[in-house]
Amino acid sequence: MEMADTEASSSTTETVTETVTDVEKSEEFSEPEAKKRKLSNQQDAKPDKLELRLGGILCCAVCLDLPKAAIYQCTNGHLMCAGCFTHVLADARLRDELATCPNCRIEISKSTASRNLAVEKAVSELPAECQYCNKEFPRNTLERHEESLCEERITNCPYSRIGCPWRGPHHEVQEHELACAHPHRSGAEVMEALQVIDQRNEEEKRLYDCIFDLLSYEKITFNDLQMKPYRTDEFVHKLFYETSRFSAFNNQWVVKARINNSQRDPTLSSERDMTYQLILKTKTTLPLSVHYLALRGPFGDMKVNPKIHKFDFTDADNESPYVALPLPDTAECNRLLAAKAINFRLIMFLITK
Repeated sequence: MEMADTEASSSTTETVTETVTDVEKSEEFSEPEAKKRKLSNQQDAKPDKLELRLGGILCCAVCLDLPKAAIYQCTNGHLMCAGCFTHVLADARLRDELATCPNCRIEISKSTASRNLAVEKAVSELPAECQYCNKEFPRNTLERHEESLCEERITNCPYSRIGCPWRGPHHEVQEHELACAHPHRSGAEVMEALQVIDQRNEEEKRLYDCIFDLLSYEKITFNDLQMKPYRTDEFVHKLFYETSRFSAFNNQWVVKARINNSQRDPTLSSERDMTYQLILKTKTTLPLSVHYLALRGPFGDMKVNPKIHKFDFTDADNESPYVALPLPDTAECNRLLAAKAINFRLIMFLITK
């Protein structure tokens, strides 16, 4: 009996010893945990799509987004979208510094930078998601899809002109139109919406009437002018623009413009605008009642919505107040700042008594 117990105990000891030895061998030849995770991730990871890899390569060096229109490059080949390119040039103009590439710091300007047409064509073929339906389309067809083809695009009710506030997906327009209450309202109920339309039309009519009235004046003149950048003599030099002297109505005049109403540091603001004034440079014995407006002109490409201004110039009061140059947005202001000079046409009308 004792011999049997001894044999059983010996057998158990041998089995445990073999098991421990096997575990030690497996641990000796097994991979480290960190390497296991790395190998596992490499096996599970899927290769990125070619479109995503190209998007990372062809993106703008400033905003890191794929450009939507023109693409500029420095002499070392770093890419910038048109908006960021003009913004960099505008910031340099405001700081009175040389504009440099944000990647390699080489000097850039409108004359040294060039458009990369090959990249523009490549980017236009890359896919982009529709903001409404989230489906992917080539970038050169996405705008048309979002504006006129997508069934999920946001659309107004056909009766929005008479006050219906509904906005929704295009595929729901027909269903809403059948249930819309506005077509069945009385004239008194839709008068409020009609008054807003009438007010807008009346403002346009006043502008046209004023223009036609001014065109009947005896003394009308126009000048194609160029504003160039200058700096004030203050401790902090502020940027302003000024034209050379020009002649109108037997007097000498100058147009002066400033950025963000002479803000101390316009580079700190994301919104930029331009205001201008008309200055009489010669002495006058009689008051000069002048209407004036700035237009794009034949030698410039300034996008401006003309607005008529009036001021009575005298010998003691020879500077008109600063008025807004009605540019559509900040991007247009940056584009003008990026140029060496701003070309425009000034039309002036003199009221004679």
